[in-house]
Amino acid sequence: MSELLSSKTNSLFSERSKQRRKLRSFKEHLARYLVAVGGIGVIAAIVLIFVYLLYVVFPIFLPASMEPLQHYSLEAQGKGIYLALEEQNEVALRIDEQGNVLFFATHSGKTVHKERLPLSAGTQISSMVEVDANQGLLAFGLDNGTVLLAKPQYQISYPNDVRHITPKMVYPFGDEALILREDGSAVETLAVGNSEESISFLSYNASAGLVLNYYLKEEDLMEEGFTLEEQSVAHLDYGQTVSRLQLDAEQQFAFVATAEGVLTVFSLADKSEPEMSQRVHLLAGGARLSRLDFLLGSLSLLVSDSKGTISQWFMSRDAQNAFQLTHIRQFEPMVSGVQLLHSEQRRKGFVALDQTGQVALYHSTSERLVLSQPLLGRSPQLMALSPRANRLLLESDDGVIDLWSIDNEHPEISWSALWDEVWYESYSEPDYVWQSSSASNDFEPKFSLVPLTFGTIKAAFYAMLMAMPLAIFGAIYTAYFMAPSMRKVVKPTIEIMEALPTVILGFLAGLWLAPFAEANLPGIFTLLLLMPLGMLLFAYAWTHGLPKRVQQCVPDGWQAALLIPVVIVVGWGSIALSPTLEGLLFDGNMQMWMQHELGIGFDQRNALIVGLAMGFAVIPTIFSITEDAIFSVPKHLSYGSLALGATPWQTLIRVVLLTASPGIFSAVMIGLGRAVGETMIVLMATGNTPIMDFSVFEGMRTLSANIAVEVPEAEVNSSHYRILFLAALVLFMVTFVFNSVAELVRQRLRDKYSNL
Repeated sequence: MSELLSSKTNSLFSERSKQRRKLRSFKEHLARYLVAVGGIGVIAAIVLIFVYLLYVVFPIFLPASMEPLQHYSLEAQGKGIYLALEEQNEVALRIDEQGNVLFFATHSGKTVHKERLPLSAGTQISSMVEVDANQGLLAFGLDNGTVLLAKPQYQISYPNDVRHITPKMVYPFGDEALILREDGSAVETLAVGNSEESISFLSYNASAGLVLNYYLKEEDLMEEGFTLEEQSVAHLDYGQTVSRLQLDAEQQFAFVATAEGVLTVFSLADKSEPEMSQRVHLLAGGARLSRLDFLLGSLSLLVSDSKGTISQWFMSRDAQNAFQLTHIRQFEPMVSGVQLLHSEQRRKGFVALDQTGQVALYHSTSERLVLSQPLLGRSPQLMALSPRANRLLLESDDGVIDLWSIDNEHPEISWSALWDEVWYESYSEPDYVWQSSSASNDFEPKFSLVPLTFGTIKAAFYAMLMAMPLAIFGAIYTAYFMAPSMRKVVKPTIEIMEALPTVILGFLAGLWLAPFAEANLPGIFTLLLLMPLGMLLFAYAWTHGLPKRVQQCVPDGWQAALLIPVVIVVGWGSIALSPTLEGLLFDGNMQMWMQHELGIGFDQRNALIVGLAMGFAVIPTIFSITEDAIFSVPKHLSYGSLALGATPWQTLIRVVLLTASPGIFSAVMIGLGRAVGETMIVLMATGNTPIMDFSVFEGMRTLSANIAVEVPEAEVNSSHYRILFLAALVLFMVTFVFNSVAELVRQRLRDKYSNL
């Protein structure tokens, strides 16, 4: 009976053991698959992030293109002098030399509206300029010494939910021509400067010379227009034959050029008495001046010649702070002489057409030839670029109209614009600048990633400068010297610091720490100097200045707790001494003393604040991983070293730290990765200004903070939007490559010291 019972028990035990083995095997396989799925998921997530960033960024590297849309003839007779397109690319405008105005359908050439400029009998148009491309303001110089100002107006309505555009010509200053030349000589060449308060006319006649007419604008509330009040008439002393004229919008300078490329700059500080301020030679090699045009904003002059060369010039300040017309950049030349040139209305780009019908799209800031393509097999006569720069309208000398579509979304982006110094308008020299937006429509976007990358490195450097010594030395002491009971309190306390939201740290740093540091700057530096010195002096005094019986009152491994009063006393004393030190050493104001004596500026939210706040955020990460690495070193290695006669410090340096070096290196790399990618602390604790200054007293802007600030405001799929994603891609790639190299180094350290 007992044998039967024993047999059943053994059988039941064997069955249960078998079931447990199966369950354990199932759990092991499940855990293995879950870990594999998790690892693959992490890799897939990283790859998907990279693919998405690349997907958003890739369009900026696509080339521009042009495609023909329409080819037709117009119901027009006179020779055209002006061609334009309206915003929607549905209606085009053509004006001929007799003053006939023709509005026609862009895609068919069908006449939409006809009218005639209000010219007096027997008066002819002798010159014509586009004053303001954004407003469409046109100025017609007449052969009786007068000028007529007009602009097209497009009224949009939606009958039956279909857009309908009704065009007409309007005259914002009245339909009466203004008298520019009292002698009645023809306005052969004309330039107009138009601002919100005033308008100036510079006219030239070969026999009567140059005349500058200056008017102030007065708003006419009754007729919703302006009246002009003449302020001065000045005759400019210029004894050469004029080929081209230009006036900047603010009417500060007049530019007068000859066909040989000799340009004279007149200062218009006093409109009644213009003064010649500079004379420069624009061309070389016997070329002839073909065009002298303004870029958007009327700050930069585009100079083109009979050999196809195009260059950019603008006024910049020299070493004496005086304005000088400066040659900025030379663009890739065209095949033959430039005949037509048109600036974009919303970007710093332009389109040029040479005598053979070759078209070229350029962008000035990025210094790019975006596209070069033959369009016509005949000589061009007129050219119009749509306000959105997506349509090009051409009229050849035989009166045929050609309409082309343009796909040129991101001409602002090039290697030089992103990573090289660029000479921006109104700057005295080339520089690295990030300034993506402005209140001005004629703003020149500045998309240099260099100051953002510099700011990222600077913030990480100062953060790691504070965090690494404190975290690593603290981890060494905690893991190797501290009493286990004290370690159980210290380690979780420091690790829980990592749970603090960085937005709270940034908030405290920006609103409390930054003003506090500014008010107690000498005390902060005194604290940084005296704190380590005070700890060393206290340690020396404790070790050599007190009897052994007093030292033995404190359990081994608890000595660090004695430093808490030292830290409090040294910290309080340093801050308390701050006003006294500032009065004695810095005449009561350390910031002003640094500015005057050392030439060092001071910004309240600076790299020092970032180093303290971000260092505080990074310390728990480095400390925790380093402490675990040191504490995990097998005890037999330490005991063996001590048994062979090595001191605890020798054992620490030559055995423990070497064995734990892969983990310590990983801790530093992870901490650095967090410092590089940190957003909120940098955003709130610095002035968030993209400047390149390594001074600890100046702020910065990092790549991550810039993305956080500007992505919500960026127009989706715009160049600005895609450049922000490019910055994210750069940050992603840099950290990925850096961490990959760090992992290789860590593996080599582990292989080297794993056999200790």
